[in-house]
Amino acid sequence: MPSGQTADCVTTLCRADKSDEMKSYTIEPLGDSALLIRFGKQIAIEAHRQVMEAKQLLEQRPFHGLVEVVISYAAIAVHYEPIAVLQQQLPVGKQRDSTVFTIVAQIVEEILAEQRVSLGEEQCSSPVIEVPVCYGGSFGPDLAELAAACQLSVQEVIAIHSEPLYLIYMLGFAPGFPYLGGMDERITYKRRDQPRTLVAAGSVGIAGLQTGIYPTAMPGGWNIIGRTPLTLFDADHDPPAVLQAGKRIKFVPISEAEYDKWV
Repeated sequence: MPSGQTADCVTTLCRADKSDEMKSYTIEPLGDSALLIRFGKQIAIEAHRQVMEAKQLLEQRPFHGLVEVVISYAAIAVHYEPIAVLQQQLPVGKQRDSTVFTIVAQIVEEILAEQRVSLGEEQCSSPVIEVPVCYGGSFGPDLAELAAACQLSVQEVIAIHSEPLYLIYMLGFAPGFPYLGGMDERITYKRRDQPRTLVAAGSVGIAGLQTGIYPTAMPGGWNIIGRTPLTLFDADHDPPAVLQAGKRIKFVPISEAEYDKWV
């Protein structure tokens, strides 16, 4: 009984949102127990909106055999249990003609066709999470190097980095690690040539055009420009990660004395 589909079997689908505009996406296999829904290949707010809307729909209408829905910048991985899908979802008389991928792809298409969710206004009106950061010094050992490479002063980098509202596109790399969109291109800088074997929890880093926060102590190769005293991940809490995809944050510069008061 087949449970997968070859990589060249990619289904292009369209759905209409409540403004009746057609939004295209593709569905393709991801191994033998998952599929990938792609909303383009760019890091963009519109793609993120579609990802979050589809995630909400799939979680509101879980099909039998669904294991987990995992988002990225512009795609969703839908993990499922093949045997459970075949037992409960396969139409009678089609066992020999259908694969698990085609069955789940059809289910996903039907769920997304009912798209009526609009998260745009919700994201714009959601409270901004302020993240205090002590920049430079022992908390930001790479700040001076990054500033020099970008032909800016240290204070200019701090001002540029702490000015925008950042959108959390996804969590990845490590539990609770937020990938943020909205960083100013003026402070873009390459990853470190030699990653550190240990980066302190709460460290704020820059790598390329991305900025993020290390929620726990771990190895890492991003340029560390500061540190927040906030605890961003606690396995004993529900949810364990303070920051979640779709939320917005703003970095707030603080002094070392203010940092000490937090801890």
